[in-house]
Amino acid sequence: MRSILRSAVVVAVLSATLALDETKTATAAAPPVTVRKTVGGFYGIGDRHSAVETCVLSGKGGKEVRTLSLKGGGTIVEEQVARDEKTMAYTYAILESPLSVEGYKSALSVASDGKVSKLAWTGSFEAKGAPDAKAEEIVYGIYDGGLKGITDKAR
Repeated sequence: MRSILRSAVVVAVLSATLALDETKTATAAAPPVTVRKTVGGFYGIGDRHSAVETCVLSGKGGKEVRTLSLKGGGTIVEEQVARDEKTMAYTYAILESPLSVEGYKSALSVASDGKVSKLAWTGSFEAKGAPDAKAEEIVYGIYDGGLKGITDKAR
């Protein structure tokens, strides 16, 4: 009986620390070079995401850091982890945030799909102070709004 309880505790602990993964894709009616220009630099989110009021770029340890002031209040600080202009992708991590997530790492990429472009925004994170489903809903909403901004502006 003790071994069953121990096993149950181990499974519960492992389940509680497993990362959540979220992916949202979109198609833009423009070639990848145009879409990539719309995405812009790491600070470009300020011009294309409806939830972002301002985006201020700074540096930390040789990496770009953006501070996002959100419409309606709240601030998110994110660090660009890597950028690859050849594959039209960048990855970043949240350093500070009021969101119900922690350990958040994400990637945004643009790829050719014939005469249009395929965008993919993926992320891995853990829920913090909220159920997994709520954290996933928040991240999915961020991705949805961001991809809509890109596809609308890239037309």
